[in-house]
Amino acid sequence: MIILDYQDRRAIYEQIVEKFELLILSGGLEPDAQLPSVRKLAVDLAINPNTIQKAFSILEERGYIYSIKGRGNFVSAAGGLLKEKKEKYSRELRDLLKKGRDLGLTLEEITDMARANWQALTAASEGRASHD
Repeated sequence: MIILDYQDRRAIYEQIVEKFELLILSGGLEPDAQLPSVRKLAVDLAINPNTIQKAFSILEERGYIYSIKGRGNFVSAAGGLLKEKKEKYSRELRDLLKKGRDLGLTLEEITDMARANWQALTAASEGRASHD
């Protein structure tokens, strides 16, 4: 379900939060789908259950999941979260575009850079997918 990067400087629980956020926002996990239990995920990832519990608590605070006592954790409907993330992305992109314009870059140069980076990311993720 998720793969951790032990070379990443971020804490393991932060990686878990990010991976689940992306899975939920991308539709990889459907609303109301049950997540693996804390114990099962801890065994599968070979990490402390408290780390999983911390990640799940953060995901619940952020509205990505909800828990039902005695039943487990479930995926929340992500529609509002996705809209919020897209708006944040748009603001960040606007800031980057302004920086590029301030540096004297043309729209064509920025578009070429964006296309090249998109292709590099796509190639990298396809290469990673073939190794998984």
